[in-house]
Amino acid sequence: MRTVAEQLERVLSTAVTPAQVRVAISEAHGLLCAEEVVASAPLPAFDQAAVDGYAVRSVDVAIASPGHPVVLPVVGDIEAGVRTAHRLQPMQAVYVATGAPLPTVADAVVPRSQTQGTEARVSVTKPVASGQFVRRTGEDVQPGDVAVRSGAFIGSPQVGLLAAVGRDKILVHPRPRVSIVSVGDELVDVARHPGPGQVYDVNSFSLAAAARDAGADATRVGIAPRDPRRLRELIEARLLVSEMVVVSGAAGGHSAELVVEALAEFGSLDLTRVAMQPGSAQGYGLLGPDQVPTFLLPANPVSALVVFEVIVRPMLRVMLGRRNPYRRTVTARTLEPIVSPVGRRQFLRGQLMRDDEGEYLVHILGGGGGTHLLASLAEANCLVLIDEVTTEVPIGAEVLVSFLAQRA
Repeated sequence: MRTVAEQLERVLSTAVTPAQVRVAISEAHGLLCAEEVVASAPLPAFDQAAVDGYAVRSVDVAIASPGHPVVLPVVGDIEAGVRTAHRLQPMQAVYVATGAPLPTVADAVVPRSQTQGTEARVSVTKPVASGQFVRRTGEDVQPGDVAVRSGAFIGSPQVGLLAAVGRDKILVHPRPRVSIVSVGDELVDVARHPGPGQVYDVNSFSLAAAARDAGADATRVGIAPRDPRRLRELIEARLLVSEMVVVSGAAGGHSAELVVEALAEFGSLDLTRVAMQPGSAQGYGLLGPDQVPTFLLPANPVSALVVFEVIVRPMLRVMLGRRNPYRRTVTARTLEPIVSPVGRRQFLRGQLMRDDEGEYLVHILGGGGGTHLLASLAEANCLVLIDEVTTEVPIGAEVLVSFLAQRA
């Protein structure tokens, strides 16, 4: 029986990052940048007003006060987007909208709230310092600056910055294409009513959702029959269009042996036991001419999801170019005693919370047992990790906790 660490090492050693692709910045959100984006021009490209107000020379309004306002003639009006250059003379003001270019010689903007007057003349009641309420040329990005670094996560600010420096396309690590298949003659799609001895296909839906949460481009293939010929045809087709294939319902017992035998012509699938609970029975191999990573997961929905979280998800994150493929972990004090089997790393469903002092506490869901109980996993926001040598954890003891997906 392999340890979890050994199984992870074996799986991750075969991970291959898909070839980098150039995409439109509108399609890059959620991916990792695969190049250094260097700015070729300053941002902002010109001195511009940070507020609606009046462009002035700061020296002309240095003595302004409510009791002794400085009155200036308004000699122009500049809106954002105006291309015509304006020149300001001493003791003059020009009205400027937010984002409008400053006229030559002006070095500050007086906000409208600090002025009184008409369209022709303005009374300034408060001085402004040089550069105040002005966005200076290049104060955000200078030519030659790295705007987005290679390996950086592309979120909404990065997409905005790419647009701001004039990049319409970007080289990224693409989302791995993952095909999700459920095997079992007892399975029916959720659109049908199950007959005697039949159950709904849960895993193809839940695992496809988990793959998308990990950042993959997941395709839910649905239910595959156990008939060897039809199963071969289906998997062969998916190997041609996938960077990973995940098959649930084929990790243990006779079903697993049938799947391994049916797919033998594509490569070797290693059925093994991993010292973890739930999800001990697993399979993994590289299939097809492109050596596509293929996982065999348990039929039980909770076990399948836990194996995906612990073993499959890290590989997807590596394929996405992530330096650290693992979830964030913290220590928390347990609110219940825990009993764990010796020799297996246990992954318990939990609800993580904080007390008034900010200390993490964790409530074990499902009473620490019932590994088949899907409802408790749906309530969980973390997995509680109990190592292989620990058999009892008293109330209030610290345990290691791994975050699950964030909730809205």
